[in-house]
Amino acid sequence: MDLSWILTIFAMGFLGSFISGMVGIGGSIINYPMLLFIPPLLGFAAFSAQEVSAISAVQVFFASLMGMLVFRKGGLLHKQLVAYMGISIMIGSFFGSFISNSLPSAVINMVYAVLALIAAVMMFLPKKGRDVQDTSQVTFNKPLAVILALIIGTVAGIVGAAGAFITVPVMLVVLKIPTRITIASSLAITFISSIGSTTGKLMGGHMLLIPSIVLVVASLIASPLGAKLSKQMNTKILQWILAVLITATVIKIWISILF
Repeated sequence: MDLSWILTIFAMGFLGSFISGMVGIGGSIINYPMLLFIPPLLGFAAFSAQEVSAISAVQVFFASLMGMLVFRKGGLLHKQLVAYMGISIMIGSFFGSFISNSLPSAVINMVYAVLALIAAVMMFLPKKGRDVQDTSQVTFNKPLAVILALIIGTVAGIVGAAGAFITVPVMLVVLKIPTRITIASSLAITFISSIGSTTGKLMGGHMLLIPSIVLVVASLIASPLGAKLSKQMNTKILQWILAVLITATVIKIWISILF
């Protein structure tokens, strides 16, 4: 373990956390493939899929917490939406992360690939674009939100994610939540979800202390910076950044599985 290895992990965590704060995701959509593929490419020891999902779970917890705290001051958090989806997704993520410890790496990678593919398709579906910033004007289908959150939490927990990279498309496309409220609320939902997934990973015994600490430090610095930048950006640009990120990740992960 040397300085170059620590700096590599930090750089990956910084990038993932900055983007997570900017587009309202926890960062696992970016960090999972980076942690899986980049260390061996640079000559470092590879992490297993179980180790990557455990490290990702810890990073997501802190990145979403810091991003949420920035957005909380702007009045964009939809508290009722966070309550309904947050509790449901936390239950699902705890269950998913706990059972993932008994699954082979190939199955975890396949779950991640399918999840990311669904998210990518949804990001390119048309969205009814009203950019309302008053949460009192926004209503949603509560039973549907609870059911979707439970499903997302379970499958996302398997890969150590909090599920935000699919929660965001679901909120935009299915629940018809405006973009800025989606970004702010999804970070709060992601934070709640990550409590379940992180607890499950800790109980499963795949946690690596040093990489987790390095990613946490990167998250504490980068996520608030991304969240502050998000407030100044056009919502269409934010949607396209997320769409491109998810699509690129889908292509990479499917290539690795198929070839």
